[in-house]
Amino acid sequence: MKKEIITICGSLGSGKSSTAKKVAEILGFKHFSSGDFFRQVGLELGLSVNETNTRAEIDPKIDEMTDQKLRDLNNKNKIVVDSRTAYHWIPKSFKIYLDLPTEIAKERILNSIKADKLREQSEQVKTSAEVLEKMTKRFESEQRRYWDLYKIDNTNKNQFDLIIDTNKNNLNEVVQIIVSEYKKWLRN
Repeated sequence: MKKEIITICGSLGSGKSSTAKKVAEILGFKHFSSGDFFRQVGLELGLSVNETNTRAEIDPKIDEMTDQKLRDLNNKNKIVVDSRTAYHWIPKSFKIYLDLPTEIAKERILNSIKADKLREQSEQVKTSAEVLEKMTKRFESEQRRYWDLYKIDNTNKNQFDLIIDTNKNNLNEVVQIIVSEYKKWLRN
């Protein structure tokens, strides 16, 4: 049985959160960001997002909090979740992967950080070079943990119902593609 849940995964800076918020708004669904939740956990511990990732490598409770929140969403309906692991925890969701080259991602991330107080506090970067360095470390940390904990590789695009290159499509185009393909998926 398909669920009225859309999970959006993707590379760093690919637009997961922006896309998820707009898709949720158009469909009248709720939105949940595991990245925002993870950042909030880190801030409560007095850590930046990269420090939180490093701590999570030795303290599995940090990932467990986020993962439990995602598992709980499996019982919901009419929700859009942006997360690198939600597709795994909510297997009957419509699973999307957003792709973006790293060179473009670092500029997008820096602009996004400057526009969001929570991210600004959590990410602690000022230049695109700092963004690239930290996003590479964060990505490597996350990939190790996801593999060690769950044996999942969220960069394997064969696991997704829809893959979109967000460099070739602007935010509104991405959202329209998702809404259209999601409606087709529900009917099939």
